[in-house]
Amino acid sequence: MKYICQLLYILLFSFAGEALQVLIPLPIPAAIYGMVLLLIALSTGLLKSEYIADTARFLIAIMPVLFVVPVVNILRHWGVIASRLGAIIVIVAASTFVVFAVSGLVTKWYLRKKGGDHNG
Repeated sequence: MKYICQLLYILLFSFAGEALQVLIPLPIPAAIYGMVLLLIALSTGLLKSEYIADTARFLIAIMPVLFVVPVVNILRHWGVIASRLGAIIVIVAASTFVVFAVSGLVTKWYLRKKGGDHNG
């Protein structure tokens, strides 16, 4: 019963993300809205991490299984993908670099804000 309750908490935030995607006309996936809401709930203490911890660990453990369907679809559409592979590689490399840079800058800003960065 504990796992069902924990899953219901997670699904509640997922459904809230779906609702926000309908209400807010931005090109943001519903899963992102749900994850942000869950992060806010966990950060503010509205939801304690022990309320979802066991089910979250289970979902992380089975995460590789969740990638089977996307990989099969990639293989199914390989003809379309192969013709644009160069552009895809450039976009993935550039976006990875941007994510690294932004993550580094945000981390540096956060450490300076907290006073934990003594190396400049």
